[in-house]
Amino acid sequence: MPEFFAAHALLPEGWRRDVRIACDEAGLITAVTPDSAPGAGRRLRGHVIPGIANLHSHAFQRAMAGGAERRSPAGQDSFWTWRETMYRFALSISPEDVEAIAAQLYVECLTRGFTQVGEFHYLHHAPDGSPYADRAEMAQRHFAAAETTGIGITMLPSLYRHGGIFGAPPHDGQRRFLNDLDGFFAILDAVCATAARQRNAAWGVAPHSLRAVTPAMLAALAELDAPIHIHAAEQEREVEECLAATGLRPVEWLLRNVPLDRRWVLIHATHMTPAETRELAATGAVAGLCPSTEASLGDGVFPLPDYLAASGALGLGTDSHVGIDPAGEIRQLETSQRLALELRSVATDDARLHPGRGLLERALAGGAQAVGVPLGAIGVGMRCDLVELDDEHPTLVGREGDGLLDAWCFGPQDRMVRSVAVGGRVVVEDGRHIREGTIREGFARTMRKLGA
Repeated sequence: MPEFFAAHALLPEGWRRDVRIACDEAGLITAVTPDSAPGAGRRLRGHVIPGIANLHSHAFQRAMAGGAERRSPAGQDSFWTWRETMYRFALSISPEDVEAIAAQLYVECLTRGFTQVGEFHYLHHAPDGSPYADRAEMAQRHFAAAETTGIGITMLPSLYRHGGIFGAPPHDGQRRFLNDLDGFFAILDAVCATAARQRNAAWGVAPHSLRAVTPAMLAALAELDAPIHIHAAEQEREVEECLAATGLRPVEWLLRNVPLDRRWVLIHATHMTPAETRELAATGAVAGLCPSTEASLGDGVFPLPDYLAASGALGLGTDSHVGIDPAGEIRQLETSQRLALELRSVATDDARLHPGRGLLERALAGGAQAVGVPLGAIGVGMRCDLVELDDEHPTLVGREGDGLLDAWCFGPQDRMVRSVAVGGRVVVEDGRHIREGTIREGFARTMRKLGA
C-alpha cells in the first residue's frame, strides 16, 4: 500500500512533525501517525499540506488568458466587452483543442497545488450550435484530460438556455452553450456514467446564472443530491437587471426562491448587501471566489470581513485562468481587501494570526464541500492528496509552519511546490508534472492552430 513520511505536515489539529501517512489502493488515507519513524514510505522533506480544490474552472479560457487585454475601439472596457471576445474565441475551438487546453491547464494546476478541479462546463456543442453525435463529447474531453494528467475532476455540466433574466432570447455568440432540460439531462446522464468509472472523478450541475435559466429549470436542478454551482452577483449591471426584472437582487432572489444549503456554491457573489452576506453565510452554501479573475474583469471586491464574521464558507477557483496558483488566489483575496479598506492582515482574528493559514484552511474546507469529494485534510478516510512545498525555495528557506505559509502566499511568487500526490499517486516530481513535456507540446500545437 502507498505510504508517505512527511517531515512537517499540516493536520487538522495543526502542524506536526515526522508524520507517517498510509493509504489504500483506492487512494484513501488509512492511518496518520505523527512523531513516528520513517519506515519504508516515500520521504517528503518539505512542509506538506492537503491538496486543494479549484472549485471553478472554464478550461477553454486558459487559451485566451493574457490575450484579451487590448483596448477595444470604443474604449470603456468591462466584463461585458471581455465577454464578447470570449464568445468569438469559443466559436473557434474543436473537441481536440479542448482536450489539449484542459490537459495543459490541469498540469499547471497540479504543479501549484490544486488536486481537484470543478469544471463548470458550458461549451457543449459544435460551432453552429448543433449537438455532437455524443452530446457529452466536450465533457468527455475534459474527463480524458483529467485522466491523462492525474488530477481529480468534478464535472459540472452547465444548463444555459437564455440570454437574460428571465427567459430573454440568447445571444448568437452563446449558441454552443444552449440546451433545453431534455438535452441537458442527456449530457448529465453521460457525465454521471463516466464519473462512476473514472478514478477521482465526481459530478454536479451548474445552472449557469439567473440570466441563463428560468425558475422552473432551476427548480428541476435543485432536486438533485449533488453539488449545484451558479454564477451570482458578479457585476453591478447584473444586479440592476435582476432588480428590474424581479424586484430582488440576485443573491436575494436565490435566498427567497431556492433551497440554498450545503450543496450550493454561489460563484463570485461579489455584490451583496450586508443582509445578503449574513443570510448567505447562514445557509451553509459556499461562496466560490476567483480573486485573480475578479480583479482581471473589474468585477469588484467581495465583502470578506462581513462574510467571515458571519462564519461563511468559502473556496477558491481560477475561472478564466489569468492566475492558476492557490497561493496567488489567497494573496489576491487578502490584498484586494487591503486596498479597499486601507488595512493589513484583514483575514485574521484572535484565533488566526496568519492570513495565509487562515485563508488556506477555509479554502480547503469550502473547496472540498464544493466539489463533493473527501479531500482538504490529511486524516483517515480522506483522499490521500498531498502537496509538498519546497522549503529550499529562496522565498521559503529558513521558515516553518504558519510563517512558511505566509511566505508562500505573500512573498515573491514562483513555483514553490516540490511534489504532489493525488489519491496516493505521485504526479508532480521535483516541481514538474510527470507528463509535462508531452502535454505542453500538444498545447503549443493547438495555440498555433488557433492563432492565439
